[in-house]
Amino acid sequence: MLLGLNGATTMRADLATDIRVAGQAGYDVVELWAAKLDRFLQKHTTDDLLRLLLAAKVMPYSINSVEQITFREPAEYRDQVASRCRYLSEIAARLKCPYIVVVPSDKPAGVTWGEILEESVRVLHDLAAIASEYEVALAFEFIGQAGRSVAMLDKCWEVVRATNRQNVGLVLDTFHFYAGGSSLAAIRQLDPRKLFILHLNDAEDRPKCELSDAQRLFPGLGVIPLQPIIAALRAIGYDGVASVEIFRPEYWAWEPLRVAQEAKKHAEAVLKA
Repeated sequence: MLLGLNGATTMRADLATDIRVAGQAGYDVVELWAAKLDRFLQKHTTDDLLRLLLAAKVMPYSINSVEQITFREPAEYRDQVASRCRYLSEIAARLKCPYIVVVPSDKPAGVTWGEILEESVRVLHDLAAIASEYEVALAFEFIGQAGRSVAMLDKCWEVVRATNRQNVGLVLDTFHFYAGGSSLAAIRQLDPRKLFILHLNDAEDRPKCELSDAQRLFPGLGVIPLQPIIAALRAIGYDGVASVEIFRPEYWAWEPLRVAQEAKKHAEAVLKA
């Protein structure tokens, strides 16, 4: 698998630093954190960004992310979701960045799974049509925490299959897979061509219901059964990007190159085991 560095892992660094340390640490690709991208483009251009990527010898793989895409009021959806998707798609096209990560909203009180499925498919159809104008694809990420509308891999895969668009696939984040109670059997049902991104990380030994992003760890340092997950992914033929995404304030306080190097060392050890 190719290795990626997600900008969340070095959250306090700016985008230029993310790209520089990804190159210095030897990553293949980088996932661009959208808020950092916004700040970069306030003073620079996409051409400037392309020059940084070329100098670092890393490729942009995704832009993370358009958040809370479902169950929005029409004006909110138009101004905060659809327009954001178009803006990021245009940038992704200029950068030759293949994916934009999109994230479902919290579950409204009283809605059924059928209603969640219908809403998710409707929104993904609309956003996919926008992204397709720029030859960009959408990676739909389930969030394995209480109160989220799409919290498990099998449900996310059901949404992607029902959407049935060439430029819609999914993200499998090992933290959300574990915290939300997804199963290895769900991995075996996937079409590997529709698994656009693997987010690789680990978690502290806490009850799943108590886990938050702040309890993520470098791969191999926690309790997530990464080896069975990776074996199941390889068994279906997945050989894409494994990108380290960690939201741990302890790591954010480190020098960014150290974070990138440690993340890569631990990810490589897990993938080679």
